[in-house]
Amino acid sequence: MHPDELVERLRQVCLALPETTEKISHGSPSWFVRRMFVSYVGHHHGDEHLAIWAAAPEGAQEEMVTADPERFFVPPYVGHRGWLGLRLDVEPAGPDWDEVREVVTDAYRHIAPKRLAARLGPGP
Repeated sequence: MHPDELVERLRQVCLALPETTEKISHGSPSWFVRRMFVSYVGHHHGDEHLAIWAAAPEGAQEEMVTADPERFFVPPYVGHRGWLGLRLDVEPAGPDWDEVREVVTDAYRHIAPKRLAARLGPGP
């Protein structure tokens, strides 16, 4: 999948969440609900991968990276705060968009004010 297509699909997923805005942060499209909850990262400092960095609930980063280190990783700069990296270019046909939606929604729930997160219904 072409990087522009990845960004457009990711944009649709993120902007479907209540009161989400998009801004360029550190040169990349990023999504905010008061604070940033997801950022698209393309070839960061020469990294060969296209990915997202997403806020994650406590314990999720370790669980996901341990379970599938080919797709999940600890991102630089924000990994120490528990953020999760998800590679978007690992699958030959592109990412599993249900999984991307789940990671993005979990990030949103983690960062959004409780009244906004509640609009999504019960969490996992």
